[in-house]
Amino acid sequence: MASSLADSHGRAALLHNGLMIPAAPLALTAEGAFSPRHQRALMRYYAAAGCGGVAVGVHTTQFAIRDEKVGLLRPVLEVCAQELAACEARHGRPILRVAGVCGLTPQAVEEARLAASLGYDAVLLSLGAWHSAEEPDMLEHCRTIAAILPLIGFYLQPAVGGRVLSAAFWREFAGIDNVVAIKIAPFNRYQTIDVVRGVALAGAQDRVTLYTGNDDNIIADMLTPFPVHVPGTGPVEMRIRGGLLGQFSVHARTFVRLMETIRELCQGDVVPAELLRRNVELTEANAVLFDAANGFRGCIPGINEVLRRRGLLPSNRCLDPTEVLSPGQAEELTRVEQDYPWLSDAPFIREHLQEWLDE
Repeated sequence: MASSLADSHGRAALLHNGLMIPAAPLALTAEGAFSPRHQRALMRYYAAAGCGGVAVGVHTTQFAIRDEKVGLLRPVLEVCAQELAACEARHGRPILRVAGVCGLTPQAVEEARLAASLGYDAVLLSLGAWHSAEEPDMLEHCRTIAAILPLIGFYLQPAVGGRVLSAAFWREFAGIDNVVAIKIAPFNRYQTIDVVRGVALAGAQDRVTLYTGNDDNIIADMLTPFPVHVPGTGPVEMRIRGGLLGQFSVHARTFVRLMETIRELCQGDVVPAELLRRNVELTEANAVLFDAANGFRGCIPGINEVLRRRGLLPSNRCLDPTEVLSPGQAEELTRVEQDYPWLSDAPFIREHLQEWLDE
């Protein structure tokens, strides 16, 4: 029998109201060894910043942790789960634990069961291994995983391994029992609307919460009302209520406060032009962080580099030693930080860094 977020007091309501969930990086030394100390420090940073949850074992944590020769899937999931549980007790509030799950069904089932055994609340399901599959087969796969843990869907842009999925797919997906949210990350307005419409047409808007993963439109996604005409019901207004993003893994405190502002503004009908300006500034900053100019090749090193500069990671090293910053990316990271100082939460990190690093 599948576990449910309703089994954990307050967690279902938290997810539905909308959370700021960073996708956690992997802490490696310059030599490529796993650093549990820095991995715990990251969890403490996100908790102290006010994040409502953390996603682990996802793209930013590096899919190669699953390789037999690397052997880091269980250790990383375990360290993060244990530290987030300790952070819950320390801060006196629930912090949602999301585990990334990928691969074909046998692998995904094994990973979901591992996550369940370690106390994760939900899984973020990658469909990257299903490039040539028919949509009905993919939906059956999703049902299998949803029978183990609450399921967060993931629409990933084709440029980094995803595929185009129909609006009908998302309608059927939203109808699966124990689907609790969808991360929308196609970096495409048309496909974003497909997901929104699918959830509304499934009548699942009170159960399935929409999260942005569109790093090119983060603020606007969460400010925009999406009208959907549902036959027999009439117009339904949909909202993207939170974000689950690699961008949130840096400047976390800034984004928590930004989300609080957005949540208040969504109660009315007026959007300050300043927030629209910041949406553009954030998109430019994200283009540098994710290395959009080079097909996102420097995405993970870019995130790691920002956290290294803050002292939260010991290096910007990736498991693949050839995965490095693109030429000029380090200088561009410096430039956008200088151009947009509102993004940085460096003073907050400096104030607390040593306590987060203490064993």
